[in-house]
Amino acid sequence: MRRTRADPGQEVRVAGGRFPRFRAVVTPVTEFPMKATLAPGLTVTRSFTVDRERTIDFMGDKARVYATPMLVRDIEVTAREMLLAHLDEGEDTVGTRVEIDHLAATLLGMEVEVTVSVASIAGRAVTLEVSARDSVDLICRGRHHRFVVDRKSTEARLAAKAQKAGLAPAGA
Repeated sequence: MRRTRADPGQEVRVAGGRFPRFRAVVTPVTEFPMKATLAPGLTVTRSFTVDRERTIDFMGDKARVYATPMLVRDIEVTAREMLLAHLDEGEDTVGTRVEIDHLAATLLGMEVEVTVSVASIAGRAVTLEVSARDSVDLICRGRHHRFVVDRKSTEARLAAKAQKAGLAPAGA
């Protein structure tokens, strides 16, 4: 990987590698300060009931257990809702990575507690430690990464992509 030094706001053109005509604008991290309340150690726990919608169906009714994709969704929802309380108006977060070990089955009808804790913050990138447990077992542990975005900028970027793809922009 070739590194290039630049001043904030300066456009940088890098040739070679996987992106032969890659172009970037250097943005200093200080341009996007996070609120002081968003800090490592911030933790929230949220409870969910494993309802039918959250279970697998491919093994029949006697084996309906919490589906891994639904566990991931519940982790993302918990993380996003926690972070929203610590962001400015017009900001939101998007998930960028989920790394979990789904350790135990949770039966239909059981309660699950999902715990999310801020592990680190680097600019607008937030890394969270996650875990979930039912009344019997630790069912999940891992990490989740989210990125703080400006909603209007994101909407504009997505509209431009939709136009390039020949799709009508969302909401049009």
